[in-house]
Amino acid sequence: MHFKYSEWDSRFDRSSSKSPFDTLWDLFQELLTISGGDVSQALRWLNQIDEEYEITDQFDGYGMGDFIEDLKERGYIRFDDQESIMVPTAKTDRSIRQKSLEEIFNQLRKGAAGDHKTPYTGKGMERQPETRSWKPGDDTAHIDSSGTMMNMLKHSSLDQFDLREDDLEVYNTDHYTSASTVLLIDLSHSMILYGEDRITPAKKVAMALSELIMNNYAKDSLDIVAFGNEAWKIEVKDLPYLKVGPYHTNTLHGLQMARHILQRKKYSNKQIFMITDGKPSCMFENGRLYKNSFGLDRKIVNKVLDEAVKCKREQISITTFMIARDPYLQNFVRELTDANQGRAYYSSLNKLGGYIFEDYIRNRRKNVR
Repeated sequence: MHFKYSEWDSRFDRSSSKSPFDTLWDLFQELLTISGGDVSQALRWLNQIDEEYEITDQFDGYGMGDFIEDLKERGYIRFDDQESIMVPTAKTDRSIRQKSLEEIFNQLRKGAAGDHKTPYTGKGMERQPETRSWKPGDDTAHIDSSGTMMNMLKHSSLDQFDLREDDLEVYNTDHYTSASTVLLIDLSHSMILYGEDRITPAKKVAMALSELIMNNYAKDSLDIVAFGNEAWKIEVKDLPYLKVGPYHTNTLHGLQMARHILQRKKYSNKQIFMITDGKPSCMFENGRLYKNSFGLDRKIVNKVLDEAVKCKREQISITTFMIARDPYLQNFVRELTDANQGRAYYSSLNKLGGYIFEDYIRNRRKNVR
């Protein structure tokens, strides 16, 4: 007798309370993100998974054909007459972003990332345990009643309480300020090399961050810039369907575009989050693309460092999330961070979302004392 063991996956749990549609819908959204929005490819993959794991056998007459019809009837996919293919709808885009947000929050609940505070406090003011003397203009809702009472008793008598202005103690608070963020996503070819899919986690983080900001921080702004041989701005609705191309890595153009976007914003905090796995390997010079894929080219690196200094002068912080561990790449990131006085994380793919979310919330917070 032979036994075959595999990692437990609740998506294939036959005792799950999910409906047949919801079970397949979760898988389909994941496959649609990986396929870059190719509905036909995602459905082919889903059929292959069904054949291997016999998912629909548990559904009492509900098959893949029924699921495809439900996708159409519920408005998740539609037929594009011009291209004669099935395409996802805006409803699907929103659902994938929300799913990504939930995945990231699950990571944070498990304590997957860092020692920063998690973003469950929401908007506004957060009370801290430390206190200080009250000053005109302080919110009375933050008065420390116990500390105030103790101060008053020091100079009061048994017959009469004498409350003075300098007796008042208030709690320190963290104040959340507005922030303008540009998220840079590397779409160079190395994001799918070496048997590792790095672009899908990057896309999920971008989708989740955009959903968080749109739902919870309406006064903040998020712009998303993809970069390969050049940099270009993309819309939130395009995020699930980004694809890696046969590109070099024009980090310089990405940072330049991000800085120019932030120059037009009037916000307290301006920041660039850059997700990359590789070295800068090209740049524009005299109207042509100068490139070198063989190691770090100091000519390119120095231009990138100059741009980091320009960002610093304009009070734009750069936080780099490096999803590669090569020592020479870490040296480049260290140089970039020193030039900008920013931050850098050498993150694994499964912890990327936690790091970015916690750093985003931390950058919105300033301590009021």
